[in-house]
Amino acid sequence: MKLNTLKLSNFRNYNKLELNFNDTLNIIYGNNGVGKTNLVEAIYALSITKSFRTNNDRNLIKEGEIATKIEGEVETNTTNDYEVIINKEGKKVKIDKNIISKLSDYISNINIVLLEPDEQILFEQSPSERRKLLNIELCGIKKEYILYLNSYNKILKQRNFYLKELFINGNGSYEYLDILTNKLIEYGKKIYDYRQEFIDKINKLITKKYQSIFEKGELIIKYNSDYQKSVDDILNNYKKNYNKEMAIGKTLYGIHHDDMIFLLDNKDIVIRGSNGQKKNAIFAFKLALIDLIYEEKGSYPILILDDLFSALDKYKIKNIVKILSNNIQTFITTTDLDKIDELLLKKAKIFKINENSFVEEQ
Repeated sequence: MKLNTLKLSNFRNYNKLELNFNDTLNIIYGNNGVGKTNLVEAIYALSITKSFRTNNDRNLIKEGEIATKIEGEVETNTTNDYEVIINKEGKKVKIDKNIISKLSDYISNINIVLLEPDEQILFEQSPSERRKLLNIELCGIKKEYILYLNSYNKILKQRNFYLKELFINGNGSYEYLDILTNKLIEYGKKIYDYRQEFIDKINKLITKKYQSIFEKGELIIKYNSDYQKSVDDILNNYKKNYNKEMAIGKTLYGIHHDDMIFLLDNKDIVIRGSNGQKKNAIFAFKLALIDLIYEEKGSYPILILDDLFSALDKYKIKNIVKILSNNIQTFITTTDLDKIDELLLKKAKIFKINENSFVEEQ
């Protein structure tokens, strides 16, 4: 998978920008604050229609403008033009100038793997952030996954509303609650199966990736879910807690409470791991993900290393770069070219960004 060209209109600090990229390595450098991360953020947004830095799409629109447009020519088995338009009302996406009505038909086409300096923050946040990571990666690999996820969330919202209604009114149909519960379990079970399969495949790769960079340590991911039971057991668990759920107007069980537990040498990395080990674990996960995407999709994802050279020593960086295939198109942002190995510089296309957000190819 290769991004051949990128065009931006009113994206962050860029008015108009058009760039052509190298098939293998692209280095984007300049001082802090000139727009290096904005550029790779646009590449990421072209893939999943969202930023990795903000939950508000409007933040991607250049100040004073009403919309932003990201366009890119992406080459896999075929070459296609992708487009994401974001305005204050929402967003629309196109492939080869044709509007795509379902996001699930768009976001499974371009796979991106992102490595950034503060990856360990994932372990300091709530399980919802780890589920978000899981959902993003699965949506990019399995087109059907987002459909089940959307259906689950829709039923969950309806069920929570009905639980509140039952509590406030003091009466209502338990039969309808049973219908909602059964639908929730139906979609939840499908999501659980996708997640468990994904984690099983990652676990076959992740320790080797961890050891190839950091030499020692056995890393695996444990998947915690309320749905690790039979359908009958899950249904009985809901039914025996109906009154409890009605009292708070909220569904207490389900795949919306799932979590990924990273175990390094059989110890929970959240509790027993150092910041360095946590960061290393996420790096290993992302590198395993590259191979998994290749197995699933038949082509490597696009890799973004955002300011990674400020976070790792040269030895670890060398190990990361060493295990990357030349078939992986990579984007590196940095403030200092001296931190990058000369052999990498020789085969890279270099883009320098100055204080006026002017991009110069070198």
